[in-house]
Amino acid sequence: MGEVTSASTTLLPSLAAIPGHVFWRAAARVGHAAEAVLPPDLDLTAYAVLHALPPGATASQQAVADAVVVSRTTMTKVAADLLSAGLIERVRNPGDRRSYLLSRAPAAEPALAGWDADVAALDEVVLRPFDEVGRARLTELLTVLADDVLPDDLPDAVRGSVSLLLVRVHAWLYRQFQELLAPLGIEPRHVGALTALTTLGPVSQTDLARGIGLSAASVVAIVDELEERELVERRRVVGDRRTQEVHLTEFAPAVLRAARTRGRRGATTAFAALPDGGLEELLDLLRAIVTADPPVI
Repeated sequence: MGEVTSASTTLLPSLAAIPGHVFWRAAARVGHAAEAVLPPDLDLTAYAVLHALPPGATASQQAVADAVVVSRTTMTKVAADLLSAGLIERVRNPGDRRSYLLSRAPAAEPALAGWDADVAALDEVVLRPFDEVGRARLTELLTVLADDVLPDDLPDAVRGSVSLLLVRVHAWLYRQFQELLAPLGIEPRHVGALTALTTLGPVSQTDLARGIGLSAASVVAIVDELEERELVERRRVVGDRRTQEVHLTEFAPAVLRAARTRGRRGATTAFAALPDGGLEELLDLLRAIVTADPPVI
């Protein structure tokens, strides 16, 4: 998806109108806050996974991954980290030797007791831009959306944290829009870059990174991918051969129009549970997290 820079509070109007981009940027802000606030041994995905394991019972690794909306690859890594930390136990599934059963280790209970307080502190940081009314409304709208799109067995600890709800809803949305865009040969991050270039015109990679709020390294990778797809091209600046600008190609507008059409159709389904006006209200609240100055860490 690309690494969003922690210092960026820029949100181009054209990108602020794309729900997936706003969720991505807000979820990234949660990630930055987590890095600053949480103890080094607390990972939000691992926290959700531990809570998804019923105390005193076992669950398949895939069932836990589905409950917290993480990919098989991510789940494998998180399970290995938790196993190494002595927080879970893992055995082969006797009903399917190709899979694993997970359970909480005794050390998980005291760890979770401390981490619950840490996550509550994270929520306070994420909600800092809002008064009590804004906090309650953000929590309410995210909960309505999560109840509709996230699994029924999502852990209560995740449902009770605005930070975790936001991250997990974003993970679900990203999967949905990634599938919608796959026939076009592009991904959500490519739509953001193409949209920004449409707004900004030909710009350097540095200025493009600043406009999207991404790190320079992430934008280089995105531009490389778009160049391979013949949707952008790098051109030397006349009079300054050391500088390159990124230009849209003749093929880009049609692809971007198709992506927007698919995105609008997907949004109609993804956000159907929200009340009238609820999506724009939710996006306004998320935009406040993204653009807060000083930044939400």
